[in-house]
Order: sequence, then structure tokens, then C-alpha cells
Amino acid sequence: MSNTHDPIKQIKFLSQSLSNDKKPLSFFISAGCPLGVTMPDGEWPLIPAIKELSQKVNAELVKEGKADLRYAEFLEEIKKDLKDHENIELVLSFARSLKDVSLGGEARGFTNKELIEIEKEICSYIAKLINVELPKDITPYHKFASWIASIDRDKPIEIFTTNYDLLIEQALEETYVPYFDGFVGARNSFFDLRAIESNSIPKHWTRLWKIHGSLNWYQSKNAVHRSTGSNIQDQESHLIYPSHLKYDQSRKMPYLALIDHLTNSIKSEPAIQITSGYSFNDEHINDAILNALKANPTSIVIALLFGKLSDYPRAEEIAKRRPNISLWAFDEAIIGTKKGKWEPIDNFEKEDNIAEVVQRIETIDPEDEENKIISWNLKLGDFAKLGDYLQELVGSENEDN
Repeated sequence: MSNTHDPIKQIKFLSQSLSNDKKPLSFFISAGCPLGVTMPDGEWPLIPAIKELSQKVNAELVKEGKADLRYAEFLEEIKKDLKDHENIELVLSFARSLKDVSLGGEARGFTNKELIEIEKEICSYIAKLINVELPKDITPYHKFASWIASIDRDKPIEIFTTNYDLLIEQALEETYVPYFDGFVGARNSFFDLRAIESNSIPKHWTRLWKIHGSLNWYQSKNAVHRSTGSNIQDQESHLIYPSHLKYDQSRKMPYLALIDHLTNSIKSEPAIQITSGYSFNDEHINDAILNALKANPTSIVIALLFGKLSDYPRAEEIAKRRPNISLWAFDEAIIGTKKGKWEPIDNFEKEDNIAEVVQRIETIDPEDEENKIISWNLKLGDFAKLGDYLQELVGSENEDN
């Protein structure tokens, strides 16, 4: 007999977990989330997913007017190493690794100066593509921020993100949710590792940790800085995906400090983390999460996945070995290492289906046209539906108060 999982039971469990103001709670927001923002015709997506973003960068840098950059030749070198040239983060890492070994000479036929220019052009065009704002409508980001503001918690909400854009910041600020992102100062803000480690910031301040850097971060000789307001630095020092740094360097930088904090946020005490838009294709982050879950079996991670579970083979592999990580895709789930389709155990009331995230689907049996096949979907892996779900929780919490 095949396993099934009750979606109504699971969304009730999630709502109870989210309303618990004493248990550590964090969110991991990744590349798929901007796709959940509704845009006018012809303007979607607000920010492309990694593959599409990478394709746009690659197409721009091989244009005729950029022949001196030798970017097409550079992509061929990546392909020789069997690396994915349509993952711009891998492309950046490759450029930086060659740059590090090309001092005083060449690497793969590229001089250090050429590799510096390639890195600069990649980061600059990424910055151009993602330097966008949320539309004036209420977006899933605003609903997320409003939910954060709705509960006074003993422990602050922590938001980890691999996204370089400023959409979370915009939503938090427009919803008047105070947050701390590791930077201090007003004129020339700088990253302060001690402020993260001491955790002495007021608990009503949400924590925002940008693991892969940010559009408005830049590096000086002695520190990492954050631009203020709309003053985005237009220079080669955009600090995007800084994982290439050597260990001794990165101890002073945000990347490793924030990876460490991601691990500690899960393993330090029983905690829950919700991921949205994350496909489990970053092994550094996977290791951080898995090591924390191994160290603390009482913590749990719930990964909300867009589309079919079969689209996430690496996530499946992980969840089948780790009982305290659950995958909730549209059609199936893995909970407690057991894979199964969604199917309510009992009939349920309409109000139990929060924001109508559980959907009943009828299809015609191809072998018997008079017979209907019933299946169920849970749509929380769509960031737009997650926003609706959180918005409805805000309404129910206000009614209870």
C-alpha cells in the first residue's frame, strides 16, 4: 500500500508552529520567490530564476561590442570543465578561481586583468537586472512582512536568503518592520561580526541574513560596506556570491559568518525553519542545514517546493535519509523519510483549508472516460500562495485577540 500524507493535518501543524512565539523560527528565502510576484502583462518575471538570469548575462556579454572581453572563449573553458555555464554563480566562482591563480601570469589563456574585467562585467550586469522594486500592489513579500509584524515573539524571526535583490528590504520597510542585517553605521555602513555573534539586538527586530551577498554591498580594502538608500555603488566591488574567498579571508567577511549562523540557528535549540524557493542545489548550504539537523534531531526543516516533487531529485535524496526534513511539493511530500501523495484522511471544513492552499483535482480516467480520477495538491510551494496563507493567519490571529 502506498503512503499518503494529509495536507489539512500538515497545514494545521504549520499554522500552530508559526503562531508559537517562544520557539526559534527562521525562513530561508531563495531564487524562486520573486517569480511569485504578479506583474503586468509582458513584465513577468520581476527577477528571472537563476537559469534565465544566467542566460541573459551570457547573451549580454557575448555581444559584438564586447569582443575584447573574450567572454565566449571564457564560457568554452567552463564547458571544458563540464561546469554548468547557465548557472551564473558557478560562472562567477570559475572566474574568481582563475583570477586567484593568474597573478603574474595567465590562467587558461586569460590574464589577471582580463579575468578581473570579466568578473566586474558579470556582477555589473547582474546588478542591473536585479535592481528592481516591488510593484505598488500588495505582494507576497508584503504579506510575509505583515505576518512578521503581527506577532510579538520571545525570539526574533530570522530570514536567511541567497537572493541579492532588495525586495525583502523593501517589503519590510514599507510595512514598518524593523530589521537588522549585520551592518552598523549611517554614512558608510560596515559589516559587524560581533553584532551577529552577541545577538544583543532587540528581539522585535527581524534578522535578515543575505548569505550570497547583496546588490548594495561592496568591498573596500578593510571591510564590507552596505550602500544606503538608493545609492547603489556602480563598481567592480559588488559583493555578490562571495563564497570564493579563502577561509582566513572569509572569517572577516559576511559569507562564512552567515553560513555558520545558519547552522547555529537550527542546531542551538529545538527550532523550525521554512524554506521557500530553494531547490537544494547548493551543497554548501545543504551541508550547513544537514549538519545542524544531525546535531539537533529535535529541530525541523519544512521545504516548500514549487511544482512536482520529481523536479527535485537532490532534495528527495536528502529527505529520504533525514527524518527531520520534510519536502512539501504540489503533488507529493516526503515527511519522516516517507514519500507519498497528498490525500486528506477525512472530509474537512472550508475554514480548515487556510487560503485554499489544498486543491482537489479531477481528471478523466484515460481507460474509462466515465470515471474520474481524484488527486490533491498542496500549493504552499508557490510563494504567492504562501503569502496568501500568511495573510489569512494574520486575520485569524487578529480575530482571536
